[in-house]
Amino acid sequence: MSQNTAPSAPTPPRTSSAADTWAAGGTLFAGVMMLVIGILDIIWGITAIAEDDVYTRVGDYTFKFDLTTWGWIHLILGIVVVVTAYGILKGTEWGRAAGITLAALNTIAHFLTLPYQPWWSLFAMAVSIFVIWALATDHTRMGNTGRATG
Repeated sequence: MSQNTAPSAPTPPRTSSAADTWAAGGTLFAGVMMLVIGILDIIWGITAIAEDDVYTRVGDYTFKFDLTTWGWIHLILGIVVVVTAYGILKGTEWGRAAGITLAALNTIAHFLTLPYQPWWSLFAMAVSIFVIWALATDHTRMGNTGRATG
């Protein structure tokens, strides 16, 4: 018995818009920037743990911790950010979700350390906000329903 089925038309390849290309490039850039920020956070943390007198406070600040405490926070955060950057660069969904979360935490951590490293903190916060945007707007892995296809 043969089945009477008409051959189906091939599905046209999905064309990427300029916005999709920009977001995909932004995601690659976000992964690289997270890797760089993670490594620099590790260095920041080690420096703060090893030598408290390397950083000076710019004034009185409500959110003050001992510099050694900030060093440990940045060291641990930096290690986790580097691992997450690897996940983003490999294109994993867990890397993308963790990247958004860690970029938000990194923004908060750098806001709280503004008195110790004001220019670096402002730069790190700006990069983290860009990372959040890039990871949240990359729709290249989305299906018709708007949900990630993995």
